[in-house]
Amino acid sequence: MEADSLTRAATASGPPSHTNIILMPRIPQVEFCLACRELEPEFRDRKPNALVQVAVLDAHGQEIVACACTEMVEGTRDPVFLTGVSLSPDWPVYEESLIKLSVYDVKDKSQHTSSFLGTASFSVAELLKSKDQQLALSLRTADDSATVGTVVVCRLKMGEIEDGEVDHITADTHQKCTLVCESHGTTNDKDNGPLMNAVFKSPVCKVYRFQTVDGAWMLVREQMSECALSFSLPMQLLSLFIQEDNRRVQELNDLGELSPHWDNLRRGVIARYSHVIKAYQDTLAELEKHTGPSFKPSCSKAQKFLEFVPINLHTQRMRVTCPRKTDAFYDVITVGAPAAHFQGFKGGGLQRLLSRYEAEKKSYSTAYQCIYYPPEHTAKAREILSTVGQLQPIIGGLADHLLLAAQQHCAHGLREALKSLEEKTEQFVHALKDELVKSALLALHAARPGYVSKSQTSSHPEVHSTPSPALAPNLAPNLAPNLTPAAILNQSPEPDAVICNNVADSQTPPGKETAPLKHHDIPHHTEYDEEEWDRLWANVAKNLNGVIDVVDRLQGQDNNNQAPPPEQTPADVIASHSPAAEWGELLSPLVAALKDSVSEVSERASRSMTFVLLQEAACSAPHGLQLQQRRDTVFSQALAALACGFIVRLYSGMEDKGFLQQLRAVGLVAQFESLLSTYSEEIGMLEDMEVAVSDLQKVTFRIIEAASNDLSNLQPVVSGKRDHYTVDVPLPTQAFQTLPDELRQGKLLQVVPVLFNVGINEQQTIAERFGDISLQERINQRNFDILEAYYKSLSDKVPLECLPCFQTQTDVKELLETLGQNVVTKKRKNVEILWLAGVICRRLNGIRFTSCKSAKDRTSMSVTLEQCALLRDEHQLHKDYFVRALDCMRSRLAQGEGAQWDDPEAGSVANHKPASRHFYPIALLLVSSHLLVVWLILSLVFLLAKYQ
Repeated sequence: MEADSLTRAATASGPPSHTNIILMPRIPQVEFCLACRELEPEFRDRKPNALVQVAVLDAHGQEIVACACTEMVEGTRDPVFLTGVSLSPDWPVYEESLIKLSVYDVKDKSQHTSSFLGTASFSVAELLKSKDQQLALSLRTADDSATVGTVVVCRLKMGEIEDGEVDHITADTHQKCTLVCESHGTTNDKDNGPLMNAVFKSPVCKVYRFQTVDGAWMLVREQMSECALSFSLPMQLLSLFIQEDNRRVQELNDLGELSPHWDNLRRGVIARYSHVIKAYQDTLAELEKHTGPSFKPSCSKAQKFLEFVPINLHTQRMRVTCPRKTDAFYDVITVGAPAAHFQGFKGGGLQRLLSRYEAEKKSYSTAYQCIYYPPEHTAKAREILSTVGQLQPIIGGLADHLLLAAQQHCAHGLREALKSLEEKTEQFVHALKDELVKSALLALHAARPGYVSKSQTSSHPEVHSTPSPALAPNLAPNLAPNLTPAAILNQSPEPDAVICNNVADSQTPPGKETAPLKHHDIPHHTEYDEEEWDRLWANVAKNLNGVIDVVDRLQGQDNNNQAPPPEQTPADVIASHSPAAEWGELLSPLVAALKDSVSEVSERASRSMTFVLLQEAACSAPHGLQLQQRRDTVFSQALAALACGFIVRLYSGMEDKGFLQQLRAVGLVAQFESLLSTYSEEIGMLEDMEVAVSDLQKVTFRIIEAASNDLSNLQPVVSGKRDHYTVDVPLPTQAFQTLPDELRQGKLLQVVPVLFNVGINEQQTIAERFGDISLQERINQRNFDILEAYYKSLSDKVPLECLPCFQTQTDVKELLETLGQNVVTKKRKNVEILWLAGVICRRLNGIRFTSCKSAKDRTSMSVTLEQCALLRDEHQLHKDYFVRALDCMRSRLAQGEGAQWDDPEAGSVANHKPASRHFYPIALLLVSSHLLVVWLILSLVFLLAKYQ
């Protein structure tokens, strides 16, 4: 009956692509486990070390479409394998497909030598239709001449264990083998639901059964998936980078006519921007051609056109089913450390390069004869540009809405529109009152052609190593010295020279120093009217007050309860002389004046701030844009990983009211666990990763309603500029409507990124003994402070009852105190820092990331160790099974072609699907640092002897 229902369900989903099996239904995911009985090895005086290779064969073509392998069980004729087999619904597996089991006796594990014992096969339909869904098959030799034992195949659905179905293990087990699950892809299935399938591709599963302390079986499924965001999000970011840089070029052109010197600087900056834009366009074009897996393997980490794509970005989910308990899910995102591998690490990583760049920028400003603005001023200029760009269209839209409400004689709408218009206009005026705008307007005026500044004779002009204070105090006494840049204009080396901006002047090479002008070389008040700018932005406020007066007057006349004031304003005169006039006609000229004044102020402010950024770009030649490219590269990798983690966490917490309350109140913590060493090139990678994770602070998320339930409409969309990005996460209408009102109204959701690093490999041993680990210590201390501040904010705004419950009852505050102590403790390879940070992250409903250089060996070891610790602490894994569970998850004992299935970057034989990256055997976390040093010394001696 069950097989018939599966047939009908699969037939309804559509026919397979193979024309010769067009009527064969594809089955849902089936998982099973194996055990052997009475194995007969080649030599009867020894017990076999058994493992089973599993091959799924096409029923007609006899081609291998998938393969898997169990772990090796040593020294027994009746092995019970803890590692099961999962048949993915994405594989071309049907009821008539054959599954071939090959049993081997491993003689030498280190040399991978084994002998073939026997084989058995069955069809999927036989397993589904069998009694209790269990088969006992005879193992036959290769020539089919003898029986060498029995293999038992069992199937069970994950999440449907009944108390009576769980057998207890004895020393010589012949018990019923429990296994794993069947997934129909329903909306409630957190592993393979439609939401997950929209973003996560090519799932690969491994299943296990482990004994608990009370003798029962727990069932564990690991599912690893590729993330479609690995390519889609970097492509969106590249488009945004290109748009932003094109706007910057247009803004530079909009500065108007400049003197020859400044025009030369502008042309040079535009040329460099054009080169960057062309490089980004080429990269985007190559990414659009990409076909194949949805992840970048580590072997491609240094390819130019893939530099924006994260390395080995995958999701890892562990699902645990225990008797009499609700299923538990544990997620972690694994990704290679965000780093610019194509650009290399010869000069270090971003953190070091940025520090060096800021130190050298002053000398570049002198060499290129441009104005030096400190980093806080250029950051302020970007902020003002962004604010003006955002508020001007908003003010225009609100003004039009005010007119519409007036034309409709809607008093309530008029009040609401006026309130919003007043609020936004006040924000606009406040942003433009910054003294940086005034000083930049003066500098831009001095850069116009034909402008002449007065210079006094100086026999020995002084070269300033630091920028002069603020356009001269005697010229602009009302400007704060710490808010004005030093002017570095053209100065003739000859005494009594008059400097004219019309003189054809080219950039001075960086090697030749030119002295900056002193305060008396800056234009005088008589040459530039500084009060004009004050009048302009004050005119915006004046026009707004006019609009407010007219609206108040109209509402007073409409209510017939407000007497005219004794002193009439212009608005009163207009209203009183036109008592029958339409509201819209009265407001129209005032609103138009307000919009015109806002537009004029926006234009001048934008030009002045663009001029500030022109100085930064000119002073940074040629390194500034290279650093920006590097920063764009690592940020793209980090954002793709963050978006992947946010979506996983959101999808799994949709029904958790406490989680949703925390999400909208304080956001989520995103904890990046790094295993990079502080030695050689990995120092540069860590410096890149530090900046990339820190830059994620300028990212917010917003949940929106999808246009339809089509998978293409469930992809996240990025918008914004380099100073702030917003990721829109679409949800189907049915799911979206279940969210709280604040989330449905588009509230921006914060993510607090923190990074903790502890090197664990042999290179870290060298760094700790003979090198410097101050970078790691500084990163851990700084991010501990961020994590502690987040917890304090969470405690103040969200009830602690909203946080998840765990079996271990240690308080989060106590865990934070322990983490703080470990951060300041001088201890080699203190992995306790990573463990505590991970535990705290899970307790705080956070997003977990694990990274190393390529997200392979070290990452796999960390993930598997954490998973086994969770099974022990939260699900009562028997202590005798801890090491066996760890070995199973790290095993890569598959023989022949099956070995590719365990390679995270090889995939299956037929479909090239990546298997879980965590199946690795080398337990570096358990190796003593002293042994590593001995090993390094012996290796060096061996190499010297070999090549002498």
